[in-house]
Amino acid sequence: MSLPVCSPEQLAQFLGPNTTNAADAANFICNQFSAVNNKFIDTTFAVDNTYLLFSAYLVFSMQLGFAMLCAGSVRAKNTMNIMLTNVLDAAAGGLFYYLFGFAFAFGSPSNGFIGRHFFGLKDVPDATFDYSYFLYQWAFAIAAAGITSGSIAERTQFVAYLIYSSFLTGFVYPVVSHWFWSVDGWASANNTSNLLFGTGVIDFAGSGVVHMVGGIAGLWGALIEGPRIGRFDHTGRAIALRGHSASLVVLGTFMLWFGWYGFNPGSFTKILGAYESGNYYGQWSAIGRTAVTTTLAGCTAALTTLFGKRILSGHWNVTDVCNGLLGGFAAITAGCSVVEPWAAIVCGFISALVLIGFNKLAEKVSYDDPLEAAQLHGGCGAWGIIFTALFAKKEYVNQVYPGKPGRPYGLFMGGGGKLLGAHVIQILVIIGWVSATMGPLFFVLNKMKLLRISAEDELAGMDLTRHGGFAYAYEDESHKHGIQLRKIEPNDSSTPTT
Repeated sequence: MSLPVCSPEQLAQFLGPNTTNAADAANFICNQFSAVNNKFIDTTFAVDNTYLLFSAYLVFSMQLGFAMLCAGSVRAKNTMNIMLTNVLDAAAGGLFYYLFGFAFAFGSPSNGFIGRHFFGLKDVPDATFDYSYFLYQWAFAIAAAGITSGSIAERTQFVAYLIYSSFLTGFVYPVVSHWFWSVDGWASANNTSNLLFGTGVIDFAGSGVVHMVGGIAGLWGALIEGPRIGRFDHTGRAIALRGHSASLVVLGTFMLWFGWYGFNPGSFTKILGAYESGNYYGQWSAIGRTAVTTTLAGCTAALTTLFGKRILSGHWNVTDVCNGLLGGFAAITAGCSVVEPWAAIVCGFISALVLIGFNKLAEKVSYDDPLEAAQLHGGCGAWGIIFTALFAKKEYVNQVYPGKPGRPYGLFMGGGGKLLGAHVIQILVIIGWVSATMGPLFFVLNKMKLLRISAEDELAGMDLTRHGGFAYAYEDESHKHGIQLRKIEPNDSSTPTT
């Protein structure tokens, strides 16, 4: 928004020979123009930072959504435990992302693998980042950790939550975000000097970076821990262990829906960007379109899940619909800014089928995920990456990712297969990286008997045995005299039999 430079020497020539002190007059006029120009620059920074801060607040509000969703999806006897883990994700994630995570993710200049500047926010703010950018990225990091906590709910020791959450937000997630979002990342669409397949990966708000990372981490945690007691009978038949509050599930879903308008549209990070000066269409329009595609994908996925589950089970299940809605959001997150609204409907429709299919597969292999987090965020996130490579529109790609004219776009939109190739690589490297880091971590915790609680504690509920009592006050004679707590020792057996 800067104005042309005002030259006192040139301006003095136009003031004419009859002007007294033409040079001083020209200097005065140019100084006034410079002051106005600086005000425009200041306003641009202020508006963009305010927009980013507001988006960060929206994304952080998703933690409340996660907490309510998790609480409603578990049994009442584990409510306090799952709520505490959600608080822990934000608190531990804040410190570790401040100390290490942000530097590993965005510490430029660096190599293509990992960042190496801005530890502890040293030298921030600078011309590249302000504090608002750190806050926004921290909210993303703790979202990934929150996804993982859902997969291992109702059977995990508190110390394991502390260890994995710190490691995930401080190292595992930041490295992935560096690869695909940093200007130095080896597969980043912003690394215009060295684009993978001439395009880089278009994962705009993180179907892969956030959702797949959290989902794959949760997958390994749940696999190594094993299912909850009673989830499958001796023949392997699945038995529903329903959450205790559909009301909390719906409340959490709406909170996440609200926060997603910071997650996806907010990923532009700036709102004052004109694609053509003096035109009604600019970055603010792209932000609005992103909100629309996000909405349509979620709505379509919710309705598809509603009728799909009605056909399969014969019921209109509100919790299934909520998960379907969130699956649509997770899928559209990658391509929300570069696809047409009609394409978002396709995205949501198929994401619901992906979620239903992965849930059926999970039952077949006796995999237990109380919140369907691995299926929802991992499976639908992977579909969202593929979807973007198929439906990304040329015009929108060039607007959202300028600086490299003629880059490949969606296969179905006439852009060739290079973007699809880059996105297949993204899926593979995320699975490989998270498996190579989080898998061994959960394995070691399990061997050290720090991962799973004892069978006795699991049956009684962690609220009673580990957190001082139940989350809800019951008028029950058996509890009038209080609850006796005991010291928790390392378990003799980390994986009870089902």
